[in-house]
Amino acid sequence: MTHRTLTCVMVANRGEIARRVFRSARTMGLSCAAVYVDADADAPYVAEADVAVQLDDGGHLDADALVSAALTAGADAVHPGYGFLAENAAFAMAVEAAGLTWIGPTPEVIASMGDKMAAKEAAEVAGVPTLPSTDDLTIDSATAGDLIGYPLLVKAAAGGGGKGMHLVERHEDLADAVASAHREATSSFGDGRVFLERYVPRSRHVEIQILGDAYGSLVHLGERECSIQRRHQKVVEESPAVTLSAGGREAMGAAALRLADGIGYRSAGTVEFLIDEDTEEFFFLEVNTRLQVEHPVTEEVAGIDLVREQLRIAAGEPLGYGQDDVSFDGHAIEARLYAEDPSAGYLPAIGTLEAWRPAKEPSVRWDAGVAEGSVVGVEFDPMLAKVVAHGPTRREAAGRLALALERMHLGGVATNRDQLAATLRHEAFLKGDTTTDFLDRHAPAPRATLDHRTTRWVAAAAALWLQGRNRSEASVLDRLPSGWRNARLPDQQLTLHLGGETIQVRYHTGRDGRFTMVVGGDGCADREASKPLVATVHHWTGESIDATIDGIRRIAPVTAVNGRPLDGRGEVVHITTAGTTTSLEVAPRFPLPGDEAPTGSLVAPMPGKVLEVHATVGDVVAAGQALLVLEAMKMEHHMAAPFDGTVAEVRVAVGDQIDNDAVLMVIESATGKDADNG
Repeated sequence: MTHRTLTCVMVANRGEIARRVFRSARTMGLSCAAVYVDADADAPYVAEADVAVQLDDGGHLDADALVSAALTAGADAVHPGYGFLAENAAFAMAVEAAGLTWIGPTPEVIASMGDKMAAKEAAEVAGVPTLPSTDDLTIDSATAGDLIGYPLLVKAAAGGGGKGMHLVERHEDLADAVASAHREATSSFGDGRVFLERYVPRSRHVEIQILGDAYGSLVHLGERECSIQRRHQKVVEESPAVTLSAGGREAMGAAALRLADGIGYRSAGTVEFLIDEDTEEFFFLEVNTRLQVEHPVTEEVAGIDLVREQLRIAAGEPLGYGQDDVSFDGHAIEARLYAEDPSAGYLPAIGTLEAWRPAKEPSVRWDAGVAEGSVVGVEFDPMLAKVVAHGPTRREAAGRLALALERMHLGGVATNRDQLAATLRHEAFLKGDTTTDFLDRHAPAPRATLDHRTTRWVAAAAALWLQGRNRSEASVLDRLPSGWRNARLPDQQLTLHLGGETIQVRYHTGRDGRFTMVVGGDGCADREASKPLVATVHHWTGESIDATIDGIRRIAPVTAVNGRPLDGRGEVVHITTAGTTTSLEVAPRFPLPGDEAPTGSLVAPMPGKVLEVHATVGDVVAAGQALLVLEAMKMEHHMAAPFDGTVAEVRVAVGDQIDNDAVLMVIESATGKDADNG
């Protein structure tokens, strides 16, 4: 292979992926080009690019449009990022046919490893153990049980990221799972092929990072463990693996290199394995012919920039080092921060990031695709950022990462931030009990909860921050405290909503500038709630408050967002302290009546398309019974009956495009009593 001079690289991807590639490319003296669609016009990565080209909606998966954009931008190389296009052999060939340099493995290797069944065959040829599987979907469910055994997984042959993957525990559910996986695979990858594979309930997901150049040199950069998962998608990854023995590490590394050598691998890639927790056997899963989302943990412990290596290899440079030259330092852990609600089955969330302010300490790596004010929609994957901590020991890395997440000022969209922090601090996690069923077995809290005293502190601080803002915006007598009178009058009052609870705050200012406050209500329902608190504001800014309240001094980041009076929503104050961000809604003084969904409504949690309707008016349904299937973010979401009852209305049909909070069905409770909306 001859050396190629690269000057400008276009990243055929978006968000944090594009920003990550830009960072390494620029250190090598390369300019960077971006592509975007309307939904990303204001995204940070677009502003950071040296040049950007707009695509039609859906253009991120259009190979011809992307190649044309690269030529328009003046790029001489294309990096596919680490999304699905990175494993699209046709796209790689189109890039090379246009005279551009492809940053990745050869199209031939991508094609052979992109088919999971073909990859399993290659692994078997290389002497790597594999799990029992079949792509013969003509067999009946009983035969599948005899051949593979239950539980089993239905998996997309061209898939990844947990899409097109369904766990089947009973033979009666196999046909529906195959149909659903086929739809998801077709939507996500344009390839509806699926296959069946044995499922190992207590297992560890361990992968080996490999690098190969065009001259036959191959190294591995150790392993990553990616066992903490939900919906078969990784959320916490680390390197090195927690309990892998020296012998197991050596065997898996050797197996990965044998397979890579057998297929002539070039560039960065990952060989994934599953370790049976009970037998300690390891089995080949797949080869990802791209960078993985979790690649930063390898970079942190190996000290090697993987994007830089990809660019060097594509330019025709040799690796320049062998396996004996690779060394490792400390431990690294990555958490994937998602816009999703862990308390609602990890349902993806949409909205505006009204608060987004990573803490300056502790120092961790933030690979983020968003900023404060970014809109999280249904068009793309809901991952917001990768947060990575490196430390001399695993416990230190876990503690550093947890603290960074806890201290982040974050509000406006539901996220898994609190559950990530709870996972990292869970004693089972710290002891290395990190099998793929960790979240199900240990159930770390989906949301942080504050005790009554801290809730009072937060509510009082919100009230004091608001009065400080009122003073800062006053056009006359701005040095006087809010509510000041030259005679004794009733206290200032504020009503706040925290989730479904109401908090009342009353306060007045003394001559010494201190505040006497009473904070009570649902969220502070203990015997101390009626006792007055003494508060002092030491410093106020538009972004924070430094106050002593009830004898406790804290400096808390604050963000306020204007309300929507026509919707009956008051101003929202996001305030971060005690390991989480609390979002308090200020009740409007004069609320307007708004439209409310009928009691017993099943409402859409996000915009999407109705794929299936399983109930009609008059049907008697049980709590938890599947009633509809929605497609959003290229994944299927099953909507279930919130309680026992009878279907009174069906307001949607198959094929309908529905908006967020749209009423899908109305169910009359079997008890005859009003029920909360579903």
